[in-house]
Order: sequence, then structure tokens, then C-alpha cells
Amino acid sequence: MNTHVIEAGFPVNSDAEFEAVSDIAAATDTTVCGLARVVEGDIDAAVDSGVEMVHVFVSTSDVQLEDSMHATRQEAKQRAVAAVEQVKDAGVECMFSPMDATRTDPDYLREIVEAVSDAGTDWINIPDTCGVAMPTSFGKTVKAVVEATDARVDVHTHDDFGMAAANAVTGFENGAEQAQVSVNGIGERAGNAAYEEVVMAVESVYGVDTGIDTTQITKLARIVEEASDIPVPANKPVTGRNAFAHESGIHAAGVIENADTFETGVMTPEMVGAEREFVLGKHTGTHSVRKHLVEAGFDPSDSEVRRITKRVKEYGSGKRQVTAGDVERFAEEADIDREEEVRI
Repeated sequence: MNTHVIEAGFPVNSDAEFEAVSDIAAATDTTVCGLARVVEGDIDAAVDSGVEMVHVFVSTSDVQLEDSMHATRQEAKQRAVAAVEQVKDAGVECMFSPMDATRTDPDYLREIVEAVSDAGTDWINIPDTCGVAMPTSFGKTVKAVVEATDARVDVHTHDDFGMAAANAVTGFENGAEQAQVSVNGIGERAGNAAYEEVVMAVESVYGVDTGIDTTQITKLARIVEEASDIPVPANKPVTGRNAFAHESGIHAAGVIENADTFETGVMTPEMVGAEREFVLGKHTGTHSVRKHLVEAGFDPSDSEVRRITKRVKEYGSGKRQVTAGDVERFAEEADIDREEEVRI
């Protein structure tokens, strides 16, 4: 799909993960990245796995320094600089993350960013590790980091308050060149910014050509859904099964006439490899019912359409799903004529 970078895993974590990262790196021309703490052995494992980029990270918020890493600010900065130098000496691209950046003292964040920039890092990643940033505050953090470094800036956002995709896009608005995302938004706790949401927002709303083949997005979402055993909610943006479904009579009537009336106007189901659907239920109107009847081969009058619509609403009010088969059964029970076949 022409995804720009694949962060394939944490090679030092286990033999199985090292092998997986190595296999992925060998199987694609896309840049593959390996994750590493600011620990010599972690970086060696990442480099040995064959990746082209190593992403090193260290805690920078006081709460993580004190109660997770058990290190001082000065020690964290020294280890960060040494890690960046080790990666660059190995001849691969380097990304550095000040973990928990959005809860880090802004002066210290700038200090460590400047230090690793002087050490030669290619990228600075700004992680909202605990998902507490709002777009306005995150934008200010990104802008401050962009102003403090000559390295390219990347963002990593979490969805604890439902802001991951918005924060990723805000990163772009404030000078970031890249965002870390995951298919279906899977990730720690409430997950990360969703690949499909960020890509389609950038492509559709901002008109940026990412080079990504968006027509495979729905297929990709289903592959990851099956492999991860994490269901995609029906109402999830872009790839949920209801993302392009219409039940409301007002909405359906408008969409049948012109899809832009009750869809975004900038993103179509075809763009992401999906299909538009007219769902039947208690909110269904006559336009959707007529469409289903005609597609099933019936030739209903206006009064017959109204009669079947009433049955659909009554059936759907019982919290039952109304299928195309139900509509066909209702039509047959009402003795609605079918269109005559033309035989040649």
C-alpha cells in the first residue's frame, strides 16, 4: 500500500520477536524500524535484526523517571545521547523519543531534544504516551520541538480521551512530517491513532497525496481484525461496517439523490475499498424500501411502498435486524407484482 515506515517490533524482547522483525525487514522495500530502549544490548539487537531505522526512547517525565526508570534527568539525557551516537555509528537512521513528552517539563523537554539533535538523531518523535494531550496543547508542544531541532519531527498519539487521530493531524499542522499510527487503532490501553483515520483525514480533508493506496484500507482493516481477534466497532470511522451505511429515511433519500448530502463530500466508500449500504430498520423511509424492492425485482406502487415501509418500521422497532430477505417476504405476503421478465 506504499506505507512509508513499518515499525515491526522490539527485537530484544524475545527470539521470536527478533526473528519476526528480521523476516519483515527482509521481505519489504519499505523502511523497517526496530524499537530499542537507551540500552546498548537493545540497540545491538535492533541493528542485528536488519532494520534500516532504530527508534530509541527514554522516559523524560518526572513521574516516569522517578518511579519507572529510577534515574535523574541528567542520567536520562546522558543515556539518550549515548544511544543516539550508538545508532548513528552503526550506520542506520535514528529516531529518538522523549517518552511521556506531553507530561514532561517543557524546559527539560527542550534540553533533551537539543542534546540528541546535537548527537545527530535524524528524527525526534513526540509521544503523548498516556493520551492526556488535547489538540491545542499538543500543537504547542509540537511547535516548540520543531523550533528546537533541525531533525525531522514525528508524533505518536494515544486515544485515552479519543483524541489520537486529532492530535496526529494537529502534529502535521504544527510542523511534524510523520505520524505513528496503527491499523484499527490497536495499541496499549485505548489504543493509538488509527492508520485509516489519519490517512483519510490527510488525503480527503487536507488534499495531501500521501502516496498510500487507500483503496486497500478496508481489506487491511479486516485482515488485522481477524489476526488480532480485536473486533472493529460497527460505528468506527472509515472502516466500521456502518461507516457508509444509511438507515434514517431523510439521510437515505438524500444520499440516493446525491451522496454528498449526508456523507462527507470528500471521502467516498470507493476510496477505501468499501461499499455504501442502505440499512433497514425503524428509521427507514420509503426511498430505501423502494430501492430494496426494485432491486429484488418488484414493481411496487406508491401505496405498496408505504405499506411495506410500515411493516419494516414495526419489525425494526422490536430491535430486530431487517434484512433484504425480510423485505422480499413482506412484499410477497402483500402480493406485490414482480417486474415481468423479458425473455429473448
